[in-house]
Amino acid sequence: MAPAITLAAEAPKLSAANTGFMLICSALVMLMTPGLAFFYGGMVRVKSTLNMLMMSFISLGIVTILWVLYGFSMAFGTDSGSLIGWNSDWLGLSNIGLTQLWDGYTIPIFVFMVFQLMFAIITPALISGALADRVKFSAWALFITLWATVVYFPVAHWVWGAGGWAFELGVIDFAGGTAVHINAGAAALGVILVIGKRLGFKRDPMRPHSLPLVMLGSGLLWFGWFGFNAGSWLGNDDGVGALMFVNTQVATAAAMLAWLAYEKIRHGAFTTLGAASGAVAGLVAITPSGGAVSPLGAIAVGVIAGVLCAMAVGLKYKFGYDDSLDVVGVHLVGGVVGSLLIGFFASGHGQSDVEGLFYGGGLTQFWKQCAGVFAVLAYSLIVSAILAFILDKTIGMRVPEDDEIAGIDQAEHAETAYDFSGAGGGAAKTAAVAAAVAGAESKKVDA
Repeated sequence: MAPAITLAAEAPKLSAANTGFMLICSALVMLMTPGLAFFYGGMVRVKSTLNMLMMSFISLGIVTILWVLYGFSMAFGTDSGSLIGWNSDWLGLSNIGLTQLWDGYTIPIFVFMVFQLMFAIITPALISGALADRVKFSAWALFITLWATVVYFPVAHWVWGAGGWAFELGVIDFAGGTAVHINAGAAALGVILVIGKRLGFKRDPMRPHSLPLVMLGSGLLWFGWFGFNAGSWLGNDDGVGALMFVNTQVATAAAMLAWLAYEKIRHGAFTTLGAASGAVAGLVAITPSGGAVSPLGAIAVGVIAGVLCAMAVGLKYKFGYDDSLDVVGVHLVGGVVGSLLIGFFASGHGQSDVEGLFYGGGLTQFWKQCAGVFAVLAYSLIVSAILAFILDKTIGMRVPEDDEIAGIDQAEHAETAYDFSGAGGGAAKTAAVAAAVAGAESKKVDA
């Protein structure tokens, strides 16, 4: 993410081109949240489809209001102790001029604000995939409210806000490897360690009910991710956004192929779920690193992330934590891989002149990346687990066992994703038709 800076030279002027570009990028990032809903919704069983869609969709409502009221101020306001920001003029987005520019850039504050809003929306939605089938919708809505306030807004300030400790240390995170993916993945792990496994975990197959939905969702994510990544340079004047666009495509392709190759060697088949998951793993890994590496470096980042994430999704069976839709294996591991590999593959050309180990820069940047990665991981893991524990002991996080068995869609939303009652007249009609056919066949035999 391009940081807030103050230029010593002539003050920048509003650029209609950059403003339009950033509004388009913001819309693309918004599309990622419904795309994520389809991706997750296809991966669950039929009886949980609507709930999975709603767990992503509700974030569009809750986080938008929080961001307008105080979230933007906490994340990007004046620094306080390198931990949090604050600007009372931004509460409720008051006292911001329509053409007032974001500090040092050629776009209005409102444009920067709405672009960052879309990041804030999708981050808690990512967590939901780990909690499929078993969480009360009301508890989830309250968790999003608390988590965004005490985890996401502060972490966004650490990483991207002027004065944030990770920003000042020089941790590179172009578009959200730490603030978005490690943050969400670690939170997912913290919550599932508190609320426990689904009924039937390791016993029932729990296969995806609609792989076409999964592929549709991954395609929408891939498409929207160009806005997510290329837009994070906040303009397109110097080619860095174009580099990020190219690297996003390259790393995603490489990760998908690497995941499929690993899957074929390990399990003997190329699956659509593997292709979709591999693509997302590549998108995650290139998010922090794409502005710092070359296209060849992006291939390396994609291949490494594709293989390691494919290996990581099986860890839940080994260690016994029920990460329903592999949020930990893809987003946490992919975010860690992409962030740390900057220390090796940073080329010195792009968003900064930082060089990684393979370009003669030693391990200095690697250690900075480690500081950012493991601080965000630990903070999000611990605080998320505490929030889940408090909610579980007060209002309860999980639905009753009977509701989980019967289906969380009907229990929490009084709806089902698919209605087959008109397709064949229901079970009674089907049985009557079968009896009539059997009777007719019997008469033929008697004749």
